Amino acid sequence: MTKGILGRKIGMTQVFAENGDLIPVTVVEAAPNVVLQKKSVDTDGYEAIQLGFEDKRDKLSNKPEKGHVAKANTAPKRFVREFRGADLGQYEVGQEVKVDIFAEGETVDVTGISKGKGFQGAIKRHGQSRGPMAHGSRYHRRPGSMGPVAPNRVFKGKLLPGRMGGEQITVQNLEIVKVDAERNLLLIKGNVPGARKALVKIKSAVKA
Repeated sequence: MTKGILGRKIGMTQVFAENGDLIPVTVVEAAPNVVLQKKSVDTDGYEAIQLGFEDKRDKLSNKPEKGHVAKANTAPKRFVREFRGADLGQYEVGQEVKVDIFAEGETVDVTGISKGKGFQGAIKRHGQSRGPMAHGSRYHRRPGSMGPVAPNRVFKGKLLPGRMGGEQITVQNLEIVKVDAERNLLLIKGNVPGARKALVKIKSAVKA
C-alpha cells in the first residue's frame, strides 16, 4: 500500500554510516500533515487520501477552503496534495500523519518542482550534440534541422532553445537514511528536486 507525506526541503548535508561510509543526504522537514479528506470510488470515482501541510493565515483562504478544513477540525493549509493507493482503513479525517510512517532503509519517490535555470540552448536543455568546432564549420551550438520543406512550418514538439527547469519532476528509488521523529526530519540519500524551502511530496516507491 502507498503511504506518503508532504514536507519542505531544508538543504543538503552528509552523515556517516556505521561502517564509516560518508553518505550525502537531503534534509526534509515534514511537520505533521493532517488528513483533510478520504476519497472513495462511490463518491469520487477513485480512492485517495488528501493531506494538508503547513498552516496559513486565515485571510489567505476563502470560504470554501475554510469549510473544507473545518471538517478535519484544523486550520487552512498552504499545501494540499493527494496520495492514491493508500489503505483508507488506516486513516481518519483530522488524523495527523508524521514522519514515523517511514523507517530507515525504505525506498521512496520524491516529487518536486525543479530549480528554474532560465533560457537555455538546445545542447544544455535537451542534451543534443554540438557541431564540429573547426573554424570553417560555422555550426557550433545551434539547433538541428527544422524539418522537411513540405509542410512549411515547424512541427509541434521540436526540441528547441527555451526556458529550462521549473517543472514537476519525480526522482525514484531514493533511500531513507534516517528518520528523526522528534524534530520531524527525514534524511534522504542523494538529491531531490527543488530549491531550498521548496515543497516536496514523498511517497513509497512504485518500482521498489
